[in-house]
Amino acid sequence: MKQVYSIILLVLCPMLLFGQGDKPIRIKTDIFTVVYSEVYEQPLQVNYKVLCPSGDADRGGMDFHKVEGVKTSDNHDYKDNPYDKGHLAPAAAFKCDKETLRKTFSYLNCALQHSGLNRGPWKELERFERNLAKVYENIDVVIYVHFENEPEYVKGGALIPSGFTKVISINNERMWKFTFDNIDLAGRDWGDFQVPL
Repeated sequence: MKQVYSIILLVLCPMLLFGQGDKPIRIKTDIFTVVYSEVYEQPLQVNYKVLCPSGDADRGGMDFHKVEGVKTSDNHDYKDNPYDKGHLAPAAAFKCDKETLRKTFSYLNCALQHSGLNRGPWKELERFERNLAKVYENIDVVIYVHFENEPEYVKGGALIPSGFTKVISINNERMWKFTFDNIDLAGRDWGDFQVPL
C-alpha cells in the first residue's frame, strides 16, 4: 500500500507544483542548461561551468533577448519594480568573446532578482566562482530558483521567485551551497548565506 501512495505522489507532485498546464521544459544551450517554466515565465534551474574567469569582452550595448518558441519574461516584467534582470549563468563568467557573452543575455537565463541581492552578495559570490576557476579547471554551478511564497506576480505577468540556491563544486568533489531569500540583501556578505550540504 505504501508503494501505491508513493507512485500516486510521484504522478501528482509535478501537477501540484506546476499545475496541469505547465510542464517545465529543459533546454541545453552552448553555455548553460535550463529547466524553464513558461507559466511562471522564470527559470527553475540553471546549470553551467565557468568558462572564462579572466575574460574581458565588453558587454556594452547588450540587452536580453527572447527565444523563439518559448514563452519567457520580457522587458515589461522588469519595469517599475525593485527586480533586476538577474543573470543566473553570469555574464562575467562568459566574457571569452562578444558572441559567448551575448549568449548569456537570454530571457531563459534571466530571473526577477531583487536589485539588493543581484548587485550585492550574489555578485560577490559570482566573483568567488571566477576566482576558483582561475585555480581549478572544472567549476560547476547549479542554481535552483524557489517559488515557496504566496504567488506574487509583476505587472508584466512573471512570477516573482521567493529565493535562490546556488551549489558550486570543484571537479565534483569539494562543494559549497548558498541559499538566498529574494529580498534586499545589499551590504550583506555572501558567506553569511552558506548552508550545510
